[in-house]
Amino acid sequence: MLTAGPPATRCLTEVPTALIQIARRDAPLVEERRKLTDDLAEAITRAGFARHFVPCRWGGDAGDFTSLLRSTASVAEACASTAWCAALYAAHARLAAYLPEEAQHDLWASTPDVRIAASVVPPQGTATAVPDGWSLSGRWSFASGLAHADWVLLASWTQSAPCSDHPEGQREHRIFAVPRAHLTSVDTWHTLGLRGTGSNSVQANEVYVPAYRSLLLTDLISPLAGGARCHAVPFPMVAGLQFAAPILGAARGAMHAWVSSTREREWSGSQQVESAKFQQALARSSGEIQAAQLLLEQAAHRADHEMPTALNTAENQRNAAMAAEWCASAVDRLFRVQGVRSQAAGDPVQRHWRDVTAAAGHATLGFEIAATAHAQAVFTQITQPGG
Repeated sequence: MLTAGPPATRCLTEVPTALIQIARRDAPLVEERRKLTDDLAEAITRAGFARHFVPCRWGGDAGDFTSLLRSTASVAEACASTAWCAALYAAHARLAAYLPEEAQHDLWASTPDVRIAASVVPPQGTATAVPDGWSLSGRWSFASGLAHADWVLLASWTQSAPCSDHPEGQREHRIFAVPRAHLTSVDTWHTLGLRGTGSNSVQANEVYVPAYRSLLLTDLISPLAGGARCHAVPFPMVAGLQFAAPILGAARGAMHAWVSSTREREWSGSQQVESAKFQQALARSSGEIQAAQLLLEQAAHRADHEMPTALNTAENQRNAAMAAEWCASAVDRLFRVQGVRSQAAGDPVQRHWRDVTAAAGHATLGFEIAATAHAQAVFTQITQPGG
């Protein structure tokens, strides 16, 4: 199944205004249906998200992380679910660029505008070695954007070939590229926040995958030989950005909605706007959101321009986790200070609060793991000669 609709007409260095307008219009439908609308999926493609990290030789943009961060956050101000799927369609194409050339041909020979969903961490299902490939069976959870995907990346544990050091082989985290048409969607996505991402489970029943259409998770750590800058960045250095960007945008959206609602409450006159409680909520929350943006901008700049090291990779992990925490704290404060108004169905601050709360709970943004990686990198650098 090839992506429907016209090809992308611009890259993400421009704010995808048309997509933002459709996202704002379709936000209620997205929540109700628990997946993107067809118009939104096509608008994501036209805006350039799906092709953003596709190698240039396939007609892609091989783009940068800063423009992805900014465009994703702009879309999330209107609809976090739309931005979440858009960012992941881009990120999954970057992962697919590490597949062997023959597999890339399968994905992008006809068009770079291919939407790719994924469920790669943790490994799930089973992969059985068969002649010239693998047979996949089982269920994989949380494949965001599945309803409008053309391909899906799935991961399972496999066993390496025996060698002298490991006579029984080693367990490997292997990723497989599978046409969406070969899989079944299972309706499991019933959530408080990010309802529109359609992050349902996917079922495979003895689906054959050629050997060339797979790679190991460890392959994502090393830069691609002769690849663009975006393909020379290790996966851990940028993994958090794709999830933190929608959180940043949704937090900004909550702030805009809160300010507008507070200003327009004429029944309370100026007392509400001028009260210390509201002033402090505004100052603290806006400061946290702006600080989160600075951290993510720094992380994206590192990914775009600096030589990857253990320390700046760990700092990027720390930045993404802290940014998510600060945005969640900011939006939670705005939600609570509104009082009973936040409980009304359709309240925009409540919708952003639900989305930010759900997104900030993603395992990739866990601060404990980021803190451990950061401490190890810092102390290792100090103990090295010249550190």
